[in-house]
Amino acid sequence: MSVAAAVVLRPGDDSALGALVRSSSVPAGLAQRARIVLLAAEGLPNAEIARRVGVTRQTVISWRARYQAGGAAALEDLARSGRPPVHDEVAVVVATLEPPPAKLGVTHWSARLLATHLGVSFATVARIWRKWKLQPWRVETFTFSTDPELDAKVRDVVGLYLQPPENAVVVCVDESGRAGARHRSMERRVSPARPPNPACASPRTGLSTDSSQ
Repeated sequence: MSVAAAVVLRPGDDSALGALVRSSSVPAGLAQRARIVLLAAEGLPNAEIARRVGVTRQTVISWRARYQAGGAAALEDLARSGRPPVHDEVAVVVATLEPPPAKLGVTHWSARLLATHLGVSFATVARIWRKWKLQPWRVETFTFSTDPELDAKVRDVVGLYLQPPENAVVVCVDESGRAGARHRSMERRVSPARPPNPACASPRTGLSTDSSQ
């Protein structure tokens, strides 16, 4: 009966595999595979390795081949089909409500950015956002005025609503720039309820200048 040649370990794998065998925190299956490869590197026959480790000879042959093809990383468990992994929805929701780190240079999370940050799929984040009706890009903020007379002004305005004097007249002053005022003026001149008169249209803008509007 022919004896399989000793497995040639890749640089650094001798100590790495030994650490897996001695570790008490790695899965038992991974430690077992690391031991199979180390014994194979010593030149032991597959049947002897199987006896020492407590597996079948075919299992030894399979893991020898896996290591030779992909190194120590190939000893990890493969992703299994079937039930999808369970994600912590609460963790995703909490992370969504927290502002992104300053180093990202954004004001709110996108689904793809948060997925990358949490190490989950984009589809997972999108599904959880739909379920909990989360829309980080629509978060509303309120900014307080720095006007030192804000308190007095607010009290005056609220007082007018609560106890309006007789024959009171409220005047609203629009403090927007000339561009905004011009825009609203043009909106008023073109009434959607009444089409502009073509005969009175401005030759430059095409907007009606009919004063009756």
